[in-house]
Amino acid sequence: MNGTGTARPMSWSARLLIGLVLLLVGAGAATWGLAHYQPAARFLGVATPAPQPAPAPLLANTQPMEPKAMQTPRAAEDSRIADLENRVARVENATARAEGSAGRADALVIAFAARRAIDRGVALGFLENLLVARFGQQHQQAVATIITGSHQPVRLDDLRTEYDAIGPDLRRGGPQDSWWTNFQRELGSLVELHSASRPAANADARYVRAQQRLATGDVDQALAETMRLPGAGRAGDWINKARRYIMVHRALDEIESAALMPAPNRPS
Repeated sequence: MNGTGTARPMSWSARLLIGLVLLLVGAGAATWGLAHYQPAARFLGVATPAPQPAPAPLLANTQPMEPKAMQTPRAAEDSRIADLENRVARVENATARAEGSAGRADALVIAFAARRAIDRGVALGFLENLLVARFGQQHQQAVATIITGSHQPVRLDDLRTEYDAIGPDLRRGGPQDSWWTNFQRELGSLVELHSASRPAANADARYVRAQQRLATGDVDQALAETMRLPGAGRAGDWINKARRYIMVHRALDEIESAALMPAPNRPS
C-alpha cells in the first residue's frame, strides 16, 4: 500500500439502492408538482377536469299571467261547477218525483181500504185517523161524511134485500090514496100506450127498472125510479138508507180522485 491510498469503488448494490431512492423521490416530487401546478398537468395530458359550477336555480316566473291564460282554468272550473249543479238539480227532481209517487200510492191505499171497509159494513178503526191526516185539510166534508157513514153502515146487499121486501107496497100506492085512485092505477097498469123511445111509466115497469139498477150497483138511479113509484111514501126507511149510501160513496169517489193528485204542501 502506498501512502496516498485510493477510494474503493461503490458496489453495484449500493448504486442500485441509491438509484431507487432517487427514483421514488423524483416520482413523489413530480406527483406533487402536477397536483399543484395545473398548466403542467394539462401540458402532459393528465389534468383532471375542473368542477363545473352548479347551475343557478331557475327563478319562478313572477310576472302576472296573461288574461287569456287565467281565463282557461277559471272557465274549466265554472264548467265543473255548472255540471255539478245540474246533477244536483236532477237528483232533487228525481227525489221529488219519487216522494210524490210514494205519497199518491199511500193516499190510494188509504182510500181503497176505506171503501172496502164501507162496502163490507165494518168500522173504519185506525183508518179514521189516516183519512183525517191525509185528506182532512182539503176534503173535510168528504172525510166527515165517510166517517159518519161508517158508524151507520149501509151495504148494497141489504138495500137489495129490503127493496125486494117492500116491492108490493111500492107498487100499490100509499095509505093516503083512496080506493078509487088505487083502482084507476091498477086498471091503467094493465094496458099502457107509450112511445117506443120512451120507457114505460107504470109502477111495475118502474119497479123492475129500479131492481135492475140496484143489481148493477147504481143506487142513485134506483132511488130516482123509486121516488116515482106510487108507494114511495111507504119506503121512507129504505129511501134514507139509499141516500146515506149515495152520499158516502160520492165522498169516497172524491178522496180517490184526490189521491191521484200530488200531495199538498204541508207546513214544516
